[in-house]
Order: sequence, then structure tokens, then C-alpha cells
Amino acid sequence: MNSGSAKTNQQDGSHSLSTGDEESDSPCIGVCTTLYDEICQGCGRSLGEVSNWVFFSQEEKDSVWKRIREDGTAMRFQRQAKQSKSFDI
Repeated sequence: MNSGSAKTNQQDGSHSLSTGDEESDSPCIGVCTTLYDEICQGCGRSLGEVSNWVFFSQEEKDSVWKRIREDGTAMRFQRQAKQSKSFDI
């Protein structure tokens, strides 16, 4: 119906759980697992960061985002890499 609403959904990060996009406030992709340590394999955050995320300042969130992007091992980033490759083909 309204083409503006589709654009809004993409900008507000509402699809971040399914796509792992960078529009979301939270790195969460809905794949929460901490099998062998206290780092979520889905998003790369520590248990403390996950549980306190809503209380973090923007500066604290940016710091976490920077660290997990630099690390790049979380499923969030593996999923993004696969999607980027499929678009390149």
C-alpha cells in the first residue's frame, strides 16, 4: 500500500533478526548460545552485555559494536558474509 512504510521497516532495523543487518540497535540475531564460554556465538557479546544492553549508553553500545565487528567471528557476521557473496554472484 504505502511505499513509505516498507522503507521505514528497513531503516528501523525491524528485519535485523532475520538478516543480521547493521540497521539494528542490537547485534542480536535470535541465535543465542554460549556453549563453552560467556560469549554469545550468535552476536559476539558477553552475557553481561546482552543482559544490560538496554541500559547501555550509545557510547557503550558503539564500543561493543566496534569490538564484535573487529572480531568478526559471531554468526551475525558469518551470515552477512554469506549474503554478500550470494549478491556478488
